[in-house]
Amino acid sequence: MKRIVVLGANGQLGQTLKSLVNKEQISYDFYSREDLDITDKESLEDSLEKESYNFCINCAAYTNVEQAEKDVDKAFLINAQGVKNVAEVCKSKKIKLIHISTDYVFDGKKRKPYTTTDHPNPINQYGKSKLRGELYIKDAIEEYYIIRTSWLYSRYNKNFLKTIIKKTKENSSLNITTEEQGTPTSCTDLCKFIIYLINSDSIPFGTYNFSARGQTTWYGFAKEIVLHFNPNRLSNLNPINSFKTVANRPKYSVLDISETENVYMNLNTWRKSVKTLVDELR
Repeated sequence: MKRIVVLGANGQLGQTLKSLVNKEQISYDFYSREDLDITDKESLEDSLEKESYNFCINCAAYTNVEQAEKDVDKAFLINAQGVKNVAEVCKSKKIKLIHISTDYVFDGKKRKPYTTTDHPNPINQYGKSKLRGELYIKDAIEEYYIIRTSWLYSRYNKNFLKTIIKKTKENSSLNITTEEQGTPTSCTDLCKFIIYLINSDSIPFGTYNFSARGQTTWYGFAKEIVLHFNPNRLSNLNPINSFKTVANRPKYSVLDISETENVYMNLNTWRKSVKTLVDELR
């Protein structure tokens, strides 16, 4: 039986994974940050020593893009140094690493989807810290999957989809930017891909892009959510060109998923996945 350890189990991705896995076929151990802090390498070594793990899924991350501009040291401590700790411990314990990264490693100046070989050039501290983590992995370990993904949402924790539903229930008027283009991605879809990687013994190691198919703006994303949750409230959405934020954000961060499609056939359109979750939440 394969044994898997999941770090960052209380995040939306970790919780989604926990809801999907079949523990009868594969043994999973889930650690929240309170259980195991990836910035504490000694604790990490002790915990991963206890079991003969085949895979480590690192969902632990500092994800507050705005706050990362003010709390740079903490963002780098978790997203870079913490990831370095995980990679080095996985290497020493002969554990394969699956690590979640981001579309924000790119600057958004390209006008066609970013491939895994495009040169990263992050324009905010969150993206810079995530890229540093990627580089530490590549230096430390050979058996890794880095998965770059975008605009994650789920039924868990705080995310854009749940915020739009909450504001729709409150009948609030919302100004949503049309300036940025990307791809909303369901945590459920991403977790199914992660499980597929674990179950398969033939997928080459390396960096993969994972998102739903297609692209939209934050306004287009919001519109699709409201369309399925309560179409009578569509008039509450106001498209605006730009929205002032502390962090610079890439204007275009669509990922080229063709390499992923070569090894994994079950990719949904972003609209289909949004409808699926909104229907469940409604």
